[in-house]
Amino acid sequence: MKKGIEIIYSEVAPTYELVNHILTFGLDIYWRRKTAKLAQKKGGKLWLDICSGTGELAKNLSKQSNINNRWILAVDGSLPMLSLAKKKGTGKNILFSIADAGRLPFNDDTFDVITIGFAARNLNFNSAAFLNYLREFRRILKPGGLFLNLETSQPGKKWIKKIFHGYVRSMVRPIGHLISGSKAGYAYLSFTIPRFYGAGELSDLLVRADFRDVEYIQLFLGTAAIHTAEK
Repeated sequence: MKKGIEIIYSEVAPTYELVNHILTFGLDIYWRRKTAKLAQKKGGKLWLDICSGTGELAKNLSKQSNINNRWILAVDGSLPMLSLAKKKGTGKNILFSIADAGRLPFNDDTFDVITIGFAARNLNFNSAAFLNYLREFRRILKPGGLFLNLETSQPGKKWIKKIFHGYVRSMVRPIGHLISGSKAGYAYLSFTIPRFYGAGELSDLLVRADFRDVEYIQLFLGTAAIHTAEK
């Protein structure tokens, strides 16, 4: 993740989850829970949450861990974000580490499950760069392991897409700025949402990154989606 984006997330860290809950009408809480339940179906003993931020998805993953010897590693490029996650007490089986999502310090074939929630669009500088991130995630996933991506998406119906983009333009920046005090942070976030991929486009990119059995679940009229893919 680029340095400028890390600075932005450091600025918005204290109120980041509150703003998310407000802007999604609390649906992001349900979506993280659903993602964690999908991870649980795969099982395994070592899970990785990339770009973990304040640890909300990692916390949900921990709650789904019904075996005593499972560990969840939460990594992020922002120390303020991870510091907040640790203070919240997200789970006894969660370990935290600073790491660059493009150069993860792990051996090939390490993790049973890898997740990323509401962060993939920050890695989408262009499709070639985004593919490199996906290939890096696949590298450290065990053969047969599961990758899950929870992210905003693009509705298939034009009229829904138009309303969604209008909502993002008119609400994300002012509400985010009002609550967090960071004008630049939510100007950036409102810029990335309409420019991320639709569910089908992201599926194609996952296939190009050599994932298999790629599937997705569309959420709230297609404004978000959970993608699953195996190595």
